[in-house]
Amino acid sequence: MDAVVAILLSVLLTSLVSLVGIFSLMLNEEVLRRLLKTFVAFASGTLLAAAFLDLLPEATTYGNFTLSYALIGIMLFFVVEGVIRWHHCHEERCEVHSFTYLNLIGDGVHNFIDGAIIAAAYLTSFDLGVVTTIAIIFHEVPQEIGDFGILVYGGFSRTKALLFNFLSALASFAGAATALMSSALVTGLVPALLGLAAGGFIYIATTDLMPELQKSEDIRDVLKSLSTLLMGIVVIWLVIVFFEV
Repeated sequence: MDAVVAILLSVLLTSLVSLVGIFSLMLNEEVLRRLLKTFVAFASGTLLAAAFLDLLPEATTYGNFTLSYALIGIMLFFVVEGVIRWHHCHEERCEVHSFTYLNLIGDGVHNFIDGAIIAAAYLTSFDLGVVTTIAIIFHEVPQEIGDFGILVYGGFSRTKALLFNFLSALASFAGAATALMSSALVTGLVPALLGLAAGGFIYIATTDLMPELQKSEDIRDVLKSLSTLLMGIVVIWLVIVFFEV
């Protein structure tokens, strides 16, 4: 199979994982409402694990200086959230939480990197491309479940959440195209993108999602959220351990 065709098919396959939330369309509103807090807790865990166990360790292979990009990412997402709140929320309560848009931005950067990695792997060898694609798919499934939950919890309808999550996933095509056009450009961009994405994930998880989990005064709810958050961390860790390329 031609490398370009294999890259496009693999990137499309990984992008389709973003539609995993389609199964929620079979649930009634009450059941979904009860599950949303669980989705948010799981998403918090997957975002933190992706940042600290995957993106940052990968970034530091280019040098410890890349950690500064994570700090820049945190500050950048703080500013972007402030702009979003000012632009969309003219009353005390927002119809759609600003963290939904932040999550789409952070996930888009992450997907761009995934697309570039898939392209680079196939250009190295076909077998490495296939293994890399499988690893990314398994990595994306738990994270996309969490991303979908974030969007719905933040105020998106289920169909709108599916659409925007898929559009964010399409950033992987841009990453693959960039890698095909200029591997040198990708090599230069990846350290900064890894750090920025990690900073964004850390910001979203710690400032927007985890405070939502602490709003309940029932200790059982807090413990349930904590266990689900830890589950999200463990799932990402297991994927990294078993599918590290």
